[in-house]
Amino acid sequence: MFVGVSQKGWLLLILFKMGVKKKKEMQVTALTICHQDLETLRSLADVEGKNLASLLLHCVRLTDGVSQIHYVKQIVPLLEKADKNGACDPTIRSCLDILAGIYLSLSVKNPLKKVLASSLDGLPEFFLTEAIQSFTSRLQEELNTTHLYSYRKVTDNISSCMENFDLGRAGVNNLLKNVLHFLQKSLIEISEENRKFAGNHIVQTQLMNDLLVGTRVSVMLVQKIQDFQRIHLKTSGSPTWQSMCGLLSIFTKFLSDDDLLQTIQSTSGLAVILFIKAMFHPPEKIPDLISSLLLRSVDCTSIPDWFLNCCRSLCCTDVSQSTLLFLCQGTLTMLDWQNGNMGLSGEALLLNIVHVLFTLSSQIKESTLELFLSRILASWTNSAIHVLESSSPSLKDSLNGNSSVVGRLLEYVYTHWEHPLDALRHQTKIIFRNILQMHQLTKEKSDSEASGLAADRFICDLTESLLRLEWHVKGKYACLGCLVDYIGIGHILALAKTIPSQILEVMGDQSLVPYASDLLETMFRNHKSHLKSQAVDSTWIDEWHETWVSPLLFILCEGNLDQKSYVIDYYLPKLLNCSPESLSYMVKILQTSADAKTGSYNSRGALGALMACLRTARAHGHLQSATDAWRNLVSSARIKQGLIHQHCQVRIDTLGLLCESNRSTEIVSMEEMQWIQFFITYNLNSQSPGVRQQICSLLKKLFCRIQESSQVLYKLEQSRSKHESDNELPKQHPSISLQQYKNFMSSICNRLFEALFPGSSYPTRFSALTILGSIAEVFPVPEGQVQTVYQLSHDIDVGRFQTLMECFTSTFEEVKILAFDLLMKLPKTVVQFQDSEKLQGLFQAALELSSSTKPYDCVTASYLLNFLIWQDALPSSLSASLQTQQAVCGDGDKSAIVVERNTLMVIKCLLENLEEEVSLAENSLLQAAASFPLYGRVHCITGALQRLSLNSLRLVSEWRPVVEKLLLMSYRLSAVVSPVIQSSSPEGLIPMDTDSESASRLQTILSEIQPRDTNDYFTQAKILKERDSFDLEDLNASVPNIGASAEIKGSKERKTCDVTAQMVLVCCWRSMKEVALLLGTLCQLLPMQSLPESSNGLLTVEQVKEIGDYFKQHLLQSRHRGAFELAYTGFVKLTEILNRCPSVSLQKLPEQWLWDVLEEIKCSDPSSKLCATRRSAGIPFYIQALLASEPKKGKMDLLKITMKELITLAGPTDDSRSTVSQVHALNILRALFRDTRLGENIIPYVADGAKAAILGFTSPVWAVRNSSTLLFSTLITRIFGVKRGKDELSKKNRMTGSEFFSRFPELYPFLLQQLEAVANSVDSDTGELNRHPSMFLLLLVLGRLYPSPMDGTYSALSMAPFIPFIMRCGRSPVYRSREMAARALVPFVMVDEIPATIRTLLAKLPNCTDQCFRQNHIHGTLLQTHRITLL
Repeated sequence: MFVGVSQKGWLLLILFKMGVKKKKEMQVTALTICHQDLETLRSLADVEGKNLASLLLHCVRLTDGVSQIHYVKQIVPLLEKADKNGACDPTIRSCLDILAGIYLSLSVKNPLKKVLASSLDGLPEFFLTEAIQSFTSRLQEELNTTHLYSYRKVTDNISSCMENFDLGRAGVNNLLKNVLHFLQKSLIEISEENRKFAGNHIVQTQLMNDLLVGTRVSVMLVQKIQDFQRIHLKTSGSPTWQSMCGLLSIFTKFLSDDDLLQTIQSTSGLAVILFIKAMFHPPEKIPDLISSLLLRSVDCTSIPDWFLNCCRSLCCTDVSQSTLLFLCQGTLTMLDWQNGNMGLSGEALLLNIVHVLFTLSSQIKESTLELFLSRILASWTNSAIHVLESSSPSLKDSLNGNSSVVGRLLEYVYTHWEHPLDALRHQTKIIFRNILQMHQLTKEKSDSEASGLAADRFICDLTESLLRLEWHVKGKYACLGCLVDYIGIGHILALAKTIPSQILEVMGDQSLVPYASDLLETMFRNHKSHLKSQAVDSTWIDEWHETWVSPLLFILCEGNLDQKSYVIDYYLPKLLNCSPESLSYMVKILQTSADAKTGSYNSRGALGALMACLRTARAHGHLQSATDAWRNLVSSARIKQGLIHQHCQVRIDTLGLLCESNRSTEIVSMEEMQWIQFFITYNLNSQSPGVRQQICSLLKKLFCRIQESSQVLYKLEQSRSKHESDNELPKQHPSISLQQYKNFMSSICNRLFEALFPGSSYPTRFSALTILGSIAEVFPVPEGQVQTVYQLSHDIDVGRFQTLMECFTSTFEEVKILAFDLLMKLPKTVVQFQDSEKLQGLFQAALELSSSTKPYDCVTASYLLNFLIWQDALPSSLSASLQTQQAVCGDGDKSAIVVERNTLMVIKCLLENLEEEVSLAENSLLQAAASFPLYGRVHCITGALQRLSLNSLRLVSEWRPVVEKLLLMSYRLSAVVSPVIQSSSPEGLIPMDTDSESASRLQTILSEIQPRDTNDYFTQAKILKERDSFDLEDLNASVPNIGASAEIKGSKERKTCDVTAQMVLVCCWRSMKEVALLLGTLCQLLPMQSLPESSNGLLTVEQVKEIGDYFKQHLLQSRHRGAFELAYTGFVKLTEILNRCPSVSLQKLPEQWLWDVLEEIKCSDPSSKLCATRRSAGIPFYIQALLASEPKKGKMDLLKITMKELITLAGPTDDSRSTVSQVHALNILRALFRDTRLGENIIPYVADGAKAAILGFTSPVWAVRNSSTLLFSTLITRIFGVKRGKDELSKKNRMTGSEFFSRFPELYPFLLQQLEAVANSVDSDTGELNRHPSMFLLLLVLGRLYPSPMDGTYSALSMAPFIPFIMRCGRSPVYRSREMAARALVPFVMVDEIPATIRTLLAKLPNCTDQCFRQNHIHGTLLQTHRITLL
């Protein structure tokens, strides 16, 4: 097998084969040709089959695209032989023409297209002329197409021709006039078609993508056609010029059209500038022209007529923000900024662009435009760097570190480096790094060489300012990293020697850990390079260890739990990767400390630190083998001590040391296996979910190592027989190691099954089942000749199978899930049922459990039924009704058909039982709640449907009536329970509803439950009268016997049932919940009929509309939170499907529903059934579902219109009739601001929402004030982040004043005005207590701001006007208000203004001669003075 290969060579070969997984085979769509071309090839093919026509004919007859690629690659060698004959015969000419047609017929993503392009580019020069002619002819045919939906294919072909395909580019060049005309025609027609389909999201998405591709191809065409200006004629009447003008007009229109995707607008901005650059003469005046466009100061008399006609909308003064933004982007991208080619006018344009961007940054609210702006600013800094390399002195003065432009750039960085969008934060880092480079370029070389870093005040001040910032500011880390790269770590360590310890201290906060670890890595790598470059011996490492390793070891031994964990996960691997030799230094110190500090339950100690270091080192490949690690670094006793340590993380780290390795094929030693067995004995019952997850994950890694290393051992065993005399083979025979693996895995499984004894705890069962599931997954049933070292099925007998079945009786659903998944992973041969009687008993038990009064029993029934379905273990009596259909199925995919047939049978059975029970419930809901709650059957039906692939059903004719029956039964069930859920007080069933029908239904229910003379049914159970009593199966006796004997042995007993109103309520809301989930599942999984007469779907359009109406009714009318929350879950599934549905009528349903409910909210009709209490009940959920399902890549028009309506309704009003509408609007706004799926799209409305909440707090109506308070609380969280600590005003949930008002500039005048009103009323002359309702909210917002050393003078929003009003609020008679006023004053006082502010405060204190003074005034002033002195 390995003859002629060295021992080392064949071993590496084996490892290579095991380490590289087999790639998924490439799927290539085969090429085809039309019938006419096929006949041409047949007529030209020679008898011997050696000419080009024969090659192509054989190629097109193949159905495999990969095989065709091999034939395409033979074209060039064949033509090279033909070239020697010196003639291009008609056969080759015809074949080249067919090849051109084949190329244009292939899709743009087909690999054959690129292979064919590469082959055609390699044609002998003799054939190039003929090939270009053929290509030009075929491309002309493509350009003549008139079908609008074929334009995209033609556009893609033009793009492919321009992309690294010389032959195609030559063809496009020959047809430039036609190509430009085609692009103009296609863009116009597609744009019109897009306008016609307004509201059809699916069609519009396709058409807008076509517009985007067409725009990009136009840009590519102008960029890649060489000497483009020489190509088109100089006369304005030439067709080429006219097409260029037409395209420029189209792109100008696209640029200003806000109904298009922003990517189209952005690309149009690039195209406009590029076309201006190509068409405008002389080129020297282009910068001045673009400057006038950006500054909106175009002189229409001095520009050409063609430009005015094409770009008239850009010459106006009312150009939109997005248009200006994308023009700036196009200018920076398309003009040549290298080497100062545009001269002084280019420098002026550069400065004009940045000033326009600064203006836009204060105006733009939309998050996507904010992101575009940040990228364009970063692009501007890149262009500035290029210009500065050869710029005039005046530009260098304008862009040095002390200039206003750089100051405003830094201000932008400081106000956006904490932005919620990660991409925007990344751009601030780029801008900051480029600012440093710009500053470097503005310095004269002589100055920079003569004066060192200390003389550069800009860099020194910048560094000191960053270091003064608190470490909770995330942007500080990225900027310090840029400074380290720029000036080196030495200067920073000189200013802050303890900076490594400071950064490590903040690594207890998860949100800061990635930033801190990246900064530390930048620092210690820079420091190491610096020390090595200056050192003459190896003593430099001691200084490096003292600076970076010693603080790490201190944290590992003494830090808090979170801090240690994050340092180990993030910092330690980076440190070891930088300096692997530091491991021995760390282990030496920790070994010494471990003898004295072994740790405790609350502390890892040095032993924990040691294990963490070793684990990390081994996982990253710094310990070559486990054996070396034990022998050289740590003793066996120390390992065992770690495996049973009191602290859970020490045990995890020690286990990780044994299980993890950077090589997946590293052989597990016998000693390691013994330690793993020792660990499992004591650690299965861990009470911490996190620890259990880590244990299971690490053991799965170990099993993967065993599986992959066993394959290596099998290869070694095969090869050893052929190399018996070779002394270099391993000392231990591979078969011995394989037997050790088998014994180890069997012992592990024995221990795990022993842990699944009856009555074992949930943690033990969870751990054992999870580990068994990992074993079944890692060691699958072998297929073909693949060998596996272990199979779980070999160790499972009848007793262990029963043990797994008994896990279904657990009250924890996670245990049921794990047991079910494990059983499903086992081969069907393991699942053996001995007789049909036990099978019938097991199925009957599942049916009984599905109607149990205990909610978790129906979950058990669902998993049990699914298991019987998938194992094809249903009783024979159940399948009698489907025997004919089974025969029709034939010999197709039998397993899928069997599962589908079984699912259908079970659902029919459950549906029959449910029909009977719903009929009984219609007569007596009380009896249903006490004996056969309806929700269990529905839950089992939903569970069966969710595990079936409903998009590929075979028994469609059988499913259609079942689905129809399911829908009708769902509506009947809902009608039975809805009077309880929709009553005004569902918890106690107080009949306060005015609707006569609902009241009568409630009265019927109450007549069963409520005695005539008392209301004590709230707390006391009532015994049904004898005539109402009924029988129940004693399932408590039957459930434990499911696993043991699979029989139901419970005896029937007559018993009376205790019934309370709470039981009725639970039955009702759970039934509503299950119906909602069932309907949502049907909508999500079942295929819809595309046309009424089609037979390919199971849900008709009318059925979908009925489901939508059902959800609408129950979300808007239900009062019980459990009911409408879960109805919301099903409704979300429906709305997501509707937005993707090709039917326009269904697509428009969410929009229509939204307008209907908004209109009902606005009208405030007293007869409306909308719930005005309970925080508007399901109304916010209803609107939330409709808006959250709107496509995020679109314009989010529904969200914009809805928010405007709601904010208008939420505002204060004098009309008392609109109070209900105001309450609804405030509650809906609260739900929308809390919805994370809306993301940054909701941020532009935060300021208006805050205004509504603060003004609503002044309302005389309590309901409005209550809803305003809830909305305000949500907005505080949305603005400042989720509270993660006990400190109410932690700086993790605060923001600098400049950042706050730059993100929400509308709040600046509003808060100032409101604060003035509060300050004027806070301290009346009469001394009366005058508490302004808004004071608390205003001071709460202002108190969450904090001052920053980075706050500059470039912001247009000065903080000074707030100061006198906040000072006056400190006179409030309410102590809490005075305290909050003192805290709110701090962020508005600049550092250099602290002394003056303190003097102002002290001057307001009364003199000793004053006769009248107030203690509240004195106390408030002193509080404010105290707060400021703490700065």
